[in-house]
Amino acid sequence: MTNDPAVHVGASPDARPLDTSSHQEFFDYYAAASASEAAMMRFRTLRDLLISIVGRAHAARGLDVLDVGCGAGTFSILWAESGQRVAGVDINQPLLELGRKRAAEAGQRIDFRVGSATALPFPDAAFDICCAPELLEHVEDWQRCLDEFTRVLRPGGLLYLTTTNRLCPRQEEFNLPLYSWYPKMLQRHFVRLASTTRPELANYAKYPAYHWFTYYGLRRALERRGFRCLDRFDLAVHHRGGGPTGLALKLIRTVPGLRFLGQVATAGTRIAGIKLNEANFTLPEYR
Repeated sequence: MTNDPAVHVGASPDARPLDTSSHQEFFDYYAAASASEAAMMRFRTLRDLLISIVGRAHAARGLDVLDVGCGAGTFSILWAESGQRVAGVDINQPLLELGRKRAAEAGQRIDFRVGSATALPFPDAAFDICCAPELLEHVEDWQRCLDEFTRVLRPGGLLYLTTTNRLCPRQEEFNLPLYSWYPKMLQRHFVRLASTTRPELANYAKYPAYHWFTYYGLRRALERRGFRCLDRFDLAVHHRGGGPTGLALKLIRTVPGLRFLGQVATAGTRIAGIKLNEANFTLPEYR
């Protein structure tokens, strides 16, 4: 299974009709995992990290937050509990209905909608924060997802993504060793199997992981759309910048070779982007 229990968005609507159903095994796993204490702690930590980046004073006034691939709604509910205005989108209707039920039980009003990340049902510049954990790899037209995330964010808004890491041999998307290093042709073969006769290969996901990314490739894609990007080590400094850990992070961020090795050693790609104002946007040089 993937690391995050809130991730299920489908292929491009231009590719095929969206399947909003769920394998029962998939539903049962994420229904339980999303309610675990470990999931709660992980999402609270992430929420607080993103609030620290946008500014606590801004958050105290209330942020508009979009949770794409919201699944059973754990992250959405935690955002709402902190006083933010929240919308959630997911292609898995049974899990989304569970999210609605849990939000109602928690006394939180959240705008949950069934939909695709390639055609978000929201107006332009509607959100201060857009989160899409463990999502891009499951969407055939991932570039269109980035276009949609850019469209719905306000200038100065924060985009947070986690996805696969082609550099690292460890992964949890497929029950196959070293899968992220397989040739694309072989990966496509297993995607077809997982989508048809062998769903257990991809943990019963209706939309198995199609793509494998690197931080560097995603950074270029976001910079072209007007974002200033932070990697996992920049984000870690926001979370815990002092002591021995802070010194280690400073070393990793200073030495290019160590930074690259750090990316290779981590099973997923983690990236955040600040959407720049058009007036002060200049394309950053590749670092």
